[in-house]
Amino acid sequence: MKAQSAGIRKTGAAAGALTGFLLLALVLPRFYLYLLSLILATGLLATSLNLVLGFGGMYQFHHSVFYGVGAYCLALILTRSGLPAWIGYLAAPLAASVLGLVMGLLTVRLSKLYFGMLQISLGSLVWAIVYRWYSFTGGDDGIHGIPVPELIGTSTGAYVFAVLVTAASLAVMYCIVSSPFGMTFAGIRDNPERCRAVGIDVTAHQLAGQVLAAFFAGVAGTLFVTVEGSVFPDMMFWTLSLEILIMCLLGGWFTFFGPMLGAAIIVMLRTVVGIYTEYWTLVLGLVLILLIFFLPEGVLGILQKGRQAGGKDAAGN
Repeated sequence: MKAQSAGIRKTGAAAGALTGFLLLALVLPRFYLYLLSLILATGLLATSLNLVLGFGGMYQFHHSVFYGVGAYCLALILTRSGLPAWIGYLAAPLAASVLGLVMGLLTVRLSKLYFGMLQISLGSLVWAIVYRWYSFTGGDDGIHGIPVPELIGTSTGAYVFAVLVTAASLAVMYCIVSSPFGMTFAGIRDNPERCRAVGIDVTAHQLAGQVLAAFFAGVAGTLFVTVEGSVFPDMMFWTLSLEILIMCLLGGWFTFFGPMLGAAIIVMLRTVVGIYTEYWTLVLGLVLILLIFFLPEGVLGILQKGRQAGGKDAAGN
């Protein structure tokens, strides 16, 4: 009974939050709708990384490559193929997940350090191909003026689309981490040797987790194209992957909504800092240092830990 009532409360809270975000489209100016759309796309990307980082214990150091592949796949279909736009929006996450499968087959059997290092190398290879292939990808100029569908071509339409897609993606990812697969995935994170001893196929679960994370990163890439109307090779560069990792750590990488909070903080901070200085990476480095020293569990992680401690004290009293 308690579990059922808790589920009803969570569903009600999620429906209320979704309604609130949609209503913001009626009152906020264009710039703030754009900023919120960017936060949603970036937050979805960070949450997809946390699917394998926080819940799977896999050090995926070049996650932005899946984001970029999804965005470029949609951009190329919309600008060069003549196919309906909906095909591009479906094909982009699938292209990212295929890349995730290929990279996963090459890296998943390696230990955590070598897994991360090889993934950085493979991701950098994909970035170099996109950066140099001028005749197909536009090279370092990228692709601009992408003709997104008219319904979502305005700032309001793009925002509503970003809200709905992000909400649906988060709901699916929450179901995944709450499912028996997600519980097993977390068990592999905590003790892979014991999981192997009881007959769990650790490699298959980790590979599936990487493909799922790549898929949702590709979804985030389609949101970026919808909001910005352009793509560029820096979307696949390792510095963006580092930025996404910091978002997960800042918000709380052992919590589900922590990466969304971390993305909101970083995107707003970058927007404010960009007004006064071009040295954003210096500020990002300072954030990382302060994070390591003062918030190792992230903002939501600290709040969750404090709430659990308060609950135990109340129960003890």
